[in-house]
Amino acid sequence: MNRQIKHVFFDLDHTLWDFDKNSELTFEKIFKDNQIEVNIDDFIPVYEPINFKYWKLYREEKVTKSALRYGRLKEAFDGIGVKVEDDMIHHLSEAYIENLTTFNHLFEHTFEILDYLKEKYLLHIITNGFEEAQEKKLITSNIKHYFTTVTNSEMVGVKKPNPKIFNFALHKAKAQPQESVMIGDNIEADVEGAAQIGMHAIHFDYKNEFTSSNYNRITHLKALINHL
Repeated sequence: MNRQIKHVFFDLDHTLWDFDKNSELTFEKIFKDNQIEVNIDDFIPVYEPINFKYWKLYREEKVTKSALRYGRLKEAFDGIGVKVEDDMIHHLSEAYIENLTTFNHLFEHTFEILDYLKEKYLLHIITNGFEEAQEKKLITSNIKHYFTTVTNSEMVGVKKPNPKIFNFALHKAKAQPQESVMIGDNIEADVEGAAQIGMHAIHFDYKNEFTSSNYNRITHLKALINHL
């Protein structure tokens, strides 16, 4: 990695905050609370690709926040053949957001790598997640104090990979692209988005799916020591 690096920008969900684990625990809780008879092992494999699809549509400004929250649940229930009334889906979509931030599992070595990096660089967050949820995640998982700035797509009005959010974050951090690196799990949103404005980028491929990636790639956070 370039020795000029002074600023390290992280995505939050699926990069530091273990979204998959926390999300599954949230669904278990809200289904139990609302007497929804769904096997979580059947639900999650159907829900995850639907959620991924909706987040891509959301990044591309093709669905609203409320449409994302409703649609991903509606399609997942339909996908496993479970009939849930619309009123309950809307209720569950709100309960999901309210409860998601009560779980705070982070990826392995998160504290270790943040402790290591904070001695060498200024650390920042750029996230497409909903503003109210992301703030709570940082606080409840006890990592907010590591970051000098936090940039959220709702502040800027656009989402990664739109260059505006990266330029906004750089300006807020008083950083130049060539002295900054972005670390995230999504190639399109995080890696290509950062690269297109001249930032360095590292792909956190935590599922080890992109073995032929054209970018610097890590499969666990501790490997950042080899890059930074």
